[in-house]
Amino acid sequence: MSMFKKILIALAVLLLLIALFFWWALRGTEATLTLEETSGTDPVLAEPDPETIPTLGGVEVTSWGEGEAPQPADGLVVNRFAEGLDHPRVIYAMPNGDILVTQSNRPGSLDGGVVKNFVAELMFKRLGAAVESPDQLILLRDADGDGVAEEKHVLRDDLASPSGIAWADGKLYLANHDAVLRFDYDEGASTLNGEPEKLMDLPAGGNHWMRNIRLSPDGTRLYVAVGSATNIGEGGMELEAGRAAIHEIDLVSGSNRIYGAGLRNPNGLDFNPWTGELWTTVNERDMLGPDLVPDYMTNVPIGVHYGWPWVYYNDVFDERVEARMEQFLTEYTRTPEYALGPHVAALGMAFTKEGARMGDGLGQGVFVARHGSWNRRPPSGYDVVYVAFDERGNPQGKPVPVLTGFLYGKEAKGRPTWVAWDATGALLVSDDTGNIIWRVVAPDAEGVAAPERNRGKSLPPQRNLSGDPARAFENPPGNMMEMMGGAQ
Repeated sequence: MSMFKKILIALAVLLLLIALFFWWALRGTEATLTLEETSGTDPVLAEPDPETIPTLGGVEVTSWGEGEAPQPADGLVVNRFAEGLDHPRVIYAMPNGDILVTQSNRPGSLDGGVVKNFVAELMFKRLGAAVESPDQLILLRDADGDGVAEEKHVLRDDLASPSGIAWADGKLYLANHDAVLRFDYDEGASTLNGEPEKLMDLPAGGNHWMRNIRLSPDGTRLYVAVGSATNIGEGGMELEAGRAAIHEIDLVSGSNRIYGAGLRNPNGLDFNPWTGELWTTVNERDMLGPDLVPDYMTNVPIGVHYGWPWVYYNDVFDERVEARMEQFLTEYTRTPEYALGPHVAALGMAFTKEGARMGDGLGQGVFVARHGSWNRRPPSGYDVVYVAFDERGNPQGKPVPVLTGFLYGKEAKGRPTWVAWDATGALLVSDDTGNIIWRVVAPDAEGVAAPERNRGKSLPPQRNLSGDPARAFENPPGNMMEMMGGAQ
């Protein structure tokens, strides 16, 4: 045998061994807990199973065929509100019924190691996310009210990976990946001209590049969600300055501050109509196995810290984190209110509102778009779910599937991304890889009444501290119920 043939054989064997190694390394482990077990107000937290190389979940995005659609829950119908779009992400409903949409994708490169970035690029291609960002803000208009948008206008095409949208009193707020902007914009206009005013610089790009925004109910403050640059701060905490947090901009004074922190990748923002609190959806950390860590939604009181990157779910330490932990962190970290399941990629959220027409059993809670996992076997998410809330504004029960059928085995037709209410009380759902906005409604349902704000008495002040102050209200004084008027 010639030396040339020997070299060819050796190279072939080497390539085969490399292929086998990547197959073995990327196949990961199967989940041992169900999605239901890892969801709700008291999720099961598995033992961590650290990974050196991220698992690839095996899902590949294709496309919707002519006449195909996701599967709505019983009593609901779904139709294509708009199609032929270009990576639609955030949806925002104007008071007059116009729908604004950011068409966007990630900017630049990832922040991570060579191997992680290589795996991530493979994943992006399989999931239909390896496309250039359109950088557009578009307007969709359903002028005749038939549930299908017949007008489309490009308002801007010079943005930078835009995401969040908000509007009030002739001012349009928009979040690029690196800044929050404010435009003059009259409701109903089909053009958006002029130079914007920059309200705040934001940490640019990173692995979590979306920047959602939400106006306070009185219109005086703007909340900005900024995700982390990395998984667990492996690039150094200097890189994470201003990230993994929700910022508050005072629109009167122009000042800003961090409102809530320790949130690895906050996305959806909405105000709980029963309590008035700001709520968010959060994507938790990766590479601890298929059953960890559950993504969640939770309230965001001022000054809150949810533990990232050092701990999760209040007091579970992530031993992989090398950055020095803040002093007394676990004394004030908060437990998330509601788990949505590991790796589901919870994004847009919308509480029920007056006029919502989703039928019986879906009128007092929140709808959440679960974009879908890239690193779990079996895959999780790829749906829109409903979580019921009680009259005091607390989540209860398990997530209820509302729109499914995005995933067929290892083939995904699309990925639900954002949710918003249209003027008729139907729920709009953006599908960024399907390039469609779906409309879901119970056609015969009456619109629900406006949620009634819970205005019960405040808890009495604690005048004497005993034990752990952070746990003071877990064992309240015996006369607390009496002081609150006997409320249960």
